[in-house]
Amino acid sequence: MQIYSGGQGGLLDIRLHPNFNKNNLVYFTFSKKVSDGNYTTALSRFKLKENILSQYEELFTAHAVGESVIHFGSRLAWGKNLELFMTIGERNERDKAQDLSVHNGKILRLTELGKAHPGNPFIKTKNALGEIWSYGHRNPQGIVYDGDSKILYEVEFGPRGGDEINIIDSGKNYGWPIVTAGREYWGPKIGDGKNKPGMQLPIKTWVPSISPSGMDIYKGEKLKKWKNNLFLACLSSKHLRRVEIQNEKVVLEEELLKNKNMRVRHVRSGPDGWLYISTDAGHLLKLATDY
Repeated sequence: MQIYSGGQGGLLDIRLHPNFNKNNLVYFTFSKKVSDGNYTTALSRFKLKENILSQYEELFTAHAVGESVIHFGSRLAWGKNLELFMTIGERNERDKAQDLSVHNGKILRLTELGKAHPGNPFIKTKNALGEIWSYGHRNPQGIVYDGDSKILYEVEFGPRGGDEINIIDSGKNYGWPIVTAGREYWGPKIGDGKNKPGMQLPIKTWVPSISPSGMDIYKGEKLKKWKNNLFLACLSSKHLRRVEIQNEKVVLEEELLKNKNMRVRHVRSGPDGWLYISTDAGHLLKLATDY
């Protein structure tokens, strides 16, 4: 295995198989060099037992190859019945987010073997890739499935503003780059406005950007006041954001750890019931109070 580390690439996400206690399988995504000057996003797995790695397998390589070393995605979330959701950034080729013949700017639904999941919306569509679950995404770097509400949540980076939380549904178009609340980094508008028929609106948009790099939903018992809240790891705004959602609408937001002045890279609920965050400075922190 060779992980390409450069630009925004590297090891991207890691998830235990839902039956890890029985099969010891660990899944991870990473950026991969496929030829001189060309890169994409890949999915692999291995077995982890008694701190020994074995039986490495590369399961899936995205058809999102390009020279750019940004917008790889890529996060993982297990849904019900061993379905694996995987996010792919548009690789700085924005128009490809609307093209169903490539994986750029898509959320995929895969089997545990990395194949297109039966019943995916475009599996019988001519010239479309069967792995695609939704499209029109820019750079989705947070995804989580709520097993209680049966909702798949996603967060993605906008350009200059326009970061979003979306509720992801089968076959839906989430607009990029045709509709967005963001602008070009040098100022002009992008696309045709903030909404358009046939394209899904986010349940929350941030202008200016907060840079949501990771997301989880808290289901533990240690931080009872925060149960079922979403937590977003935020980079440029340097905080952990708590988000309450009711009836598929954001009703409350709170910025946590703002005084730490840290670029928060990822957030995960631990099996011990606490909440953990990682930072760009290489820190791993446990949040052990709900204030």
